[in-house]
Amino acid sequence: MQVVCPQCLTANRVPEARLDDRPVCGKCKTRLLPAGSIELSDATFHSFVERSELAVVVDFWAPWCGPCRMMAPAYEQAAHELVATAILAKLNTETSPQTAAAFGISGIPTIIAFRRGRELTRQSGAMSASQIVSWVRQNG
Repeated sequence: MQVVCPQCLTANRVPEARLDDRPVCGKCKTRLLPAGSIELSDATFHSFVERSELAVVVDFWAPWCGPCRMMAPAYEQAAHELVATAILAKLNTETSPQTAAAFGISGIPTIIAFRRGRELTRQSGAMSASQIVSWVRQNG
């Protein structure tokens, strides 16, 4: 399975059976599947999401958004629980407006599940950690 490094964006081949073994990037030695969410931007979004064979779930959010701030701890908890199942990422719509516009994000928080760069499904509105985990397992 191809997993993209969240630090240097290098694609790494990892046997699916070894995803639970906390693999590291062959180039920069960063953990490929961090225990929390990763930050994406307009500059990194496509390189990361399109080349990853593992499901990537992106939280489109903004710092001024109350529901986004309320959901942030739950999203981090869900990222921890889903380490070898999916990569949870965040994209700040204020600092990365091009990507948000490309996906027609009109309400936040909105989470979108991707596989190999293709949108699978999306959900708008704040959710609890258990709701996020359940949603990812059903849709990722």
